[in-house]
Amino acid sequence: MNHSIVYVVSDSVGETAELVVKAAASQFNSFGIDIKRVPYVEDTATLKEVITMAKERDAIIGFTLVVPELREYLVKEAAKVGVPAVDIIGPMVDEMQNVYNRDPSQEPGLIHKLDEEYFRKIEAIEFAVKYDDGRDPRGILRADLVLVGVSRTSKTPLSQYLAHKRLKVANVPIVPEVEPPEELFQVDPNKCIGLCISPEKLNSIRKERLKALGLNDKASYANIERIKEELNYFNELVKRIDCKTIDVSNKAVEETANVILNIIHNQANK
Repeated sequence: MNHSIVYVVSDSVGETAELVVKAAASQFNSFGIDIKRVPYVEDTATLKEVITMAKERDAIIGFTLVVPELREYLVKEAAKVGVPAVDIIGPMVDEMQNVYNRDPSQEPGLIHKLDEEYFRKIEAIEFAVKYDDGRDPRGILRADLVLVGVSRTSKTPLSQYLAHKRLKVANVPIVPEVEPPEELFQVDPNKCIGLCISPEKLNSIRKERLKALGLNDKASYANIERIKEELNYFNELVKRIDCKTIDVSNKAVEETANVILNIIHNQANK
C-alpha cells in the first residue's frame, strides 16, 4: 500500500528529519506525500498520539529523537500496532558512539545552537544591504572591505556573497558626473578593491540588462563611448585611491570572491 502521509517527529525543530523525508519523497513524485511535522516532543503521551494518528491513516513516522527513552518507546509502540517508524539520526549516533567510544550528549537541537559565527554572518549580511550601492557613505569607514566599480560590475552580488563569509562589505558606484564620497579617500587603501571590466563586456552586459527591463538597448547606458568614458574615470579614481583592482570581465561572482578572499588572506599574513 502506498503511504501518502509521513509524520516527522523530533525533540527539536524537526528540520533535519523533514529535509531527509523530503529528499526521499522526491523519488516518488507520481503522487503527493504530505509531510506533517511534530516538533519539540518531550513525553511519551505525544508519541502515543502520533502513533495512533499514523495507524488510522496508514502513515509512516520518521523521527529524530536523541533521548534514548523516547526513541525506544516510539520504536516499541509503533511496532506493536504495525506502524512503520524510521529512525533517521539514531543509527548514526549509535555507530559514532561505538566507533569513537564516546557518549553522546543527548541534548536536542545542538545543530541549531546560535553561535558567534552565525551572528557575525547575519551582521555582515545586514551590513551589505544597508551600505549597498553607496546609499550611506558612513559605511565605508566601518567596512572590512569596500568594492568600487561602475554599474554592472557585480558589486552587489559580490557584497552579499562575501557577507556569507562574514565580511562587512560596502560598495560604491562610480559615475563621472557624481563626486565620490570623501570617505573613499579616508579609508585604508588596502581595504578597497576596484572592479574593472572591458568596455566590450560591459557593453554586452548592459544591453542585456536593458532588454530584460524592456528598454531600448541603444540608450546611452549601453553606448560604447559612454562606457569608455565611465571606465576612464574609474581608472583615474582607483589610481587616486591607490587600491588593488580585479578584472571581472570573464569571472563569475564566486571566482572574483575567491580572488578577493586570497588577497585578504595574504594581507593578514604579512
